[in-house]
Amino acid sequence: MIRFPIWSFAKTSLFAFVLLDCSAQKIPNTDVEDTELNRHVIEFCEEYRHAVEQRNIGLLLKMADPRYYEDGGNIDATDDLDYAGLAQYLNGRFKDTLAIRYEMRYRRVGKGRADTITVDFTYSASYKLATEEGDIWRRTVADNRLELRPVGESYRILSGM
Repeated sequence: MIRFPIWSFAKTSLFAFVLLDCSAQKIPNTDVEDTELNRHVIEFCEEYRHAVEQRNIGLLLKMADPRYYEDGGNIDATDDLDYAGLAQYLNGRFKDTLAIRYEMRYRRVGKGRADTITVDFTYSASYKLATEEGDIWRRTVADNRLELRPVGESYRILSGM
């Protein structure tokens, strides 16, 4: 009887697992598995990204769900934002902004609670502001999550703008 050392079996198993994990195709320029649903979700998110770059408040409001709610990530209710306050928030953010470049690196698309879809991403937002000293560029890089609700053939954003 031939005996194989346990470490050899473990090494072979790990190698097979890595091969299987790498075999899933990703949507180009994302970390997201290439499925029909995920492509559809990413296409919607790209529409959102372009609307941010264009500072298109009307389109962003159209993409937002009437139940939109943002809790600011803390227990302080004074910074919470609902759909009624979203237009005012966006107008305030875009008022002094002369240009925006908004890039999104999609990390994961998943199932959320109550038939919602979550989209985890890292964004890089570069924006040009008018100041008394002249125009200046600022940049922010952070992780974020959009929560989407399927509506017909599209989606509405429940949170994460």
